[in-house]
Amino acid sequence: MSRYTGPTTRINRRFGMALFPANKAFERRAYPPGQHGRNIRRKLKDYGLGLNEKQKLRYSFGLTEKQFRNTFEKAKAKPGVTGEVFLTMLETRLDNVVYRMGLARTRQAARQFVNHGHMLVNGKKVDVPNFHVSAGDVVGVREKTSSRQLATRNLEDAQYRPTPAWVTVNVDSLQGTVDRLPDPEELDQSINVQLVVEFYSR
Repeated sequence: MSRYTGPTTRINRRFGMALFPANKAFERRAYPPGQHGRNIRRKLKDYGLGLNEKQKLRYSFGLTEKQFRNTFEKAKAKPGVTGEVFLTMLETRLDNVVYRMGLARTRQAARQFVNHGHMLVNGKKVDVPNFHVSAGDVVGVREKTSSRQLATRNLEDAQYRPTPAWVTVNVDSLQGTVDRLPDPEELDQSINVQLVVEFYSR
């Protein structure tokens, strides 16, 4: 499955949460979107529940199914609680860190920002969005005027969006330091990642 490029408000309504940024607040209704939504009264079974949680998490981070599954397989091979390791790997993707720092308005925009070569990690240009940062890494914007102007504008727009405690951002230098990996309680609690683990473990 390729990266989703269809109507985003429809997906937000389908799952009842803002997985994609909306130009206006979407209306929460007690039935799914679509012309037949009012007539659908299906009760989800275990498979459907797991699929929904998987899709919510995948849409949230903007990954293709293949990227998402590969990340899960890598997380499963690592020591620790698979769900927590999986979420940590998603959070420490370079595009997500750029988004968390406020250098891009959305994760999709952060991915494009990285792809276009605007970012440095420890002083070296990195244009791979799924590059995983580690504790102690310094993530910054290149010295190019266009890069810094875009990042500054995005930081102004994101000033009211909280920066996670595991990242320190220096607004003046347009740099951020990954002080540590996120703690389990700092990971996304809106999605039941255990259902995702069980879904892929079938």
